Amino acid sequence: MKKVSSPQMMWRYLKQRLFFSAVWFAAAFLTVVIATILGFILINGIGAISWEFITEPPKQMMTKGGVMPAIVGTFYLTCGALLVALPLGVAAAIYLSEYAKDSMGVHTIRVLINCLAGVPSVVFGLFGLGFFVVFLGFGSSILAGSLTLGCLILPTIIAASEEAIKAVPQTFREASLALGVSKWQTIFKIVLPAAAPGLVTGSILSVGRAAGETAPIMFTAATFFTTLLPRSVFDEVMALPYHIYVLATAGTYIYETRPLQYGAVLVLITIIFAVNISAILIRIYARKNKRW
Repeated sequence: MKKVSSPQMMWRYLKQRLFFSAVWFAAAFLTVVIATILGFILINGIGAISWEFITEPPKQMMTKGGVMPAIVGTFYLTCGALLVALPLGVAAAIYLSEYAKDSMGVHTIRVLINCLAGVPSVVFGLFGLGFFVVFLGFGSSILAGSLTLGCLILPTIIAASEEAIKAVPQTFREASLALGVSKWQTIFKIVLPAAAPGLVTGSILSVGRAAGETAPIMFTAATFFTTLLPRSVFDEVMALPYHIYVLATAGTYIYETRPLQYGAVLVLITIIFAVNISAILIRIYARKNKRW
């Protein structure tokens, strides 16, 4: 028996080693690629970073100055997108996880949500242009851009919120209902507080995606150049992703603005990195303080 099983065990061991070696190689390769990209951006952009670069508007046809209006515009657009998508996404997740029955219609809704999550951002930009900018008459504005970005991140928030709500143990609901609490009160006072860390984490990750999108705001909110800060939701704004695109396609000024390009990219990556780190810290804190 040993002579028969020994080659089989050796083959299984060899396959296991090959599999783990492939996994480690893939992880190491991706780490090297990401480190190379970040290092390249850091080396080329760190020279442009200064207090004036962060706090001043662009000057001299964007060949000098800073990115302060673009930072403010990015903040307004992402916050507006979150205000639009978070209530709708959580409400949809509550319906799908707590009220909807297991039917073909519900399965169809989930398939459509997953399909929307994979739709290219430029499609959302064209939708925002046709519906919010032209049809509803909002024009190129913070409002139109926020609504478009809200539609973009809505499927992600729905999926993350539904998973967070489903992760709450069913015994929590049963105990609350056994005490005579209504279903809505159980959801509002028991389920949602228990699922809050997952809801917040999914929302923050969605904000990170919205902050880095170019195509949706290009059609609906972003302006080429301005030194003024927006005064209402119907004003155009500069935004970091579109500002980087403009600097990278500046024609005869492309070499003059190259340090500013990498500086703006470094600022945007830093913002997104900070957002993602916040989501990771919230997830770690939530796991340590789990009540089940």
